[in-house]
Amino acid sequence: MTKRDLVVRIADETGLNQQKVMTVVQKTLDYITSELSAGRNVELRNFGVFELKVRRPRVGRNPNKPKNEVTIPERVVVKFKAGKIMREKVSKISPNQIA
Repeated sequence: MTKRDLVVRIADETGLNQQKVMTVVQKTLDYITSELSAGRNVELRNFGVFELKVRRPRVGRNPNKPKNEVTIPERVVVKFKAGKIMREKVSKISPNQIA
């Protein structure tokens, strides 16, 4: 599903104008990004939590040239932890259902 698909579905189900729905969806994503870039986690109840984690520095290797070591510096990454309702629904999917 793309952002556009999401907007069309919401507009169809609510009867709202697609442009207004797109604005709300984009603003929501912008605010999530803004909070994360300010160093704060974002919790959406019954959906999940976007958390900032620090990935430790490590040594990486090129699979084609394993003798060459590359130092990968410490960095901040975003992790998503699914909420209870999402976890329960996803756990019911069989591996054969994934497209």
